[in-house]
Amino acid sequence: MGAVMRRSGQAMRTMAFKVNYNQQRAERDRAKAAKKEAKLREQEAELMRRRNGPQPGDEAAPVPEGDAPVEVTPNGTP
Repeated sequence: MGAVMRRSGQAMRTMAFKVNYNQQRAERDRAKAAKKEAKLREQEAELMRRRNGPQPGDEAAPVPEGDAPVEVTPNGTP
């Protein structure tokens, strides 16, 4: 028999190594945890940016003069 087995006219080679499912699962879990941690760090950085307000280097759209908010009195008239 050896390394090559015949099956319905086609040559089948035996596997070069045994698949280690636990190792593959651990690798996927590590990648998932790293991705989750990176996402959490990015969210925290965004939260800190929001809390600190606009910085001089931030590109915020200026509010045009004509679009200023209108105050409404308690009786509902501007």
